[in-house]
Amino acid sequence: MREIDVNEVTALVSRLFQEANFLLPADVIESLQAALAREESPLGRDVLEALLKNAGIAARERVPLCQDTGLAAVFAEVGQEVHFSGGSFVAAVDRGVAAAQAEGYLRASVVSGACFERANTGDNTPAVLHTELVAGDRVNITVLPKGGGSENMSRLAMLKPADGVEGIINFVLETVGLAGANPCPPIFLGVGIGGTMDRAALLSKQALLRPAGSPSADGRLAQLEADLLEKVNALGIGPGGFGGTVTCLGVAIEEYPCHIASLPVAVNIQCNSARRAAGSL
Repeated sequence: MREIDVNEVTALVSRLFQEANFLLPADVIESLQAALAREESPLGRDVLEALLKNAGIAARERVPLCQDTGLAAVFAEVGQEVHFSGGSFVAAVDRGVAAAQAEGYLRASVVSGACFERANTGDNTPAVLHTELVAGDRVNITVLPKGGGSENMSRLAMLKPADGVEGIINFVLETVGLAGANPCPPIFLGVGIGGTMDRAALLSKQALLRPAGSPSADGRLAQLEADLLEKVNALGIGPGGFGGTVTCLGVAIEEYPCHIASLPVAVNIQCNSARRAAGSL
């Protein structure tokens, strides 16, 4: 059994959320650069150049990439041989989110009482925490600051098994078409297929954690990712929604077994500022 003080969790979460908000991952930068090289619209190229310039300024000056510094989504893989000391793991994660908000001057975007009072909690807590027990004595934490504009455009459908792959493709294209410019394209798409309603939604968000341009290990899913990317870009929404060749920078699909009578499909849209950071204890 390995003991980890929860204060280490707090420090790691705080560091990761600040890094995620200031530093666009290298794979995302490369995707934007590649998009700039193939975008045919002059206005679209202007948008992509501005996004790359913005990323450079944020990194140099350690300021947020976007004014919406996101809802704090946290994915934790906790080794079953780990024992946390000094308090609650969940509370430690929230303290890390609050510390990042204060130290990094990140916008507080969380409200309590979603139905009624909707009062700002003031420190971006609580986080949306997904914890998975895994083998070993390590703790791996990945943070995903999720902006409201892209999250609001995400959708879930309970398709019929007979809808098949064609139904999945049609639902993804419909979702992107309805979203239009709202999620700040060029976008990334996380698609979750299978499981239950809630599992499909989780899969779609976990798909966004994969490095841009990394295909599924399943060849059939990798082909579906490529087909969807081509079809989404053919919609012509373009950078900033001004029209163009590049609407989407990448499609990632995660799949899980499901009931014989079900075909859940979730689409989680991520904006061009595809922020994430990961670390271990």
